Amino acid sequence: MWSSSSPQALAERLSVLAEGIEEGRQVDRAGKVARTLLAAIAANEPATLGTVAKATARGAPAVSRSVDALVRTGLVERNADPLNRRRLALRLSEAGREKMVAPSRGNAALAARLHRLAHSELRAIDRALEILERMPR
Repeated sequence: MWSSSSPQALAERLSVLAEGIEEGRQVDRAGKVARTLLAAIAANEPATLGTVAKATARGAPAVSRSVDALVRTGLVERNADPLNRRRLALRLSEAGREKMVAPSRGNAALAARLHRLAHSELRAIDRALEILERMPR
């Protein structure tokens, strides 16, 4: 058995790779949260922070911070409600509507790395994943 193939060495190498993959998943997770908020706003236009919080089952402070970020990036428009100036009306911008119809990126960084591999290398990774998935937990 090669020294780099010991269970401990393989576990260490897999851990390092998993950490890199997790970083990409965190970026994707943020995108998924944004899509969820955009969908809630679109379904309730003109939406309020309260309706978005209820639709997404998130707290109002978290929704408020997230909506602020969406406004800064130009995906959401926030204006005073003409019927109640103390309430804010949220609507998707044109860019927000485009983001809603664009396909989800999934784990784009990992997919891009895998895309550069040869077909034989992809098959080897597929086989390794099959083995790992069969392992008892």
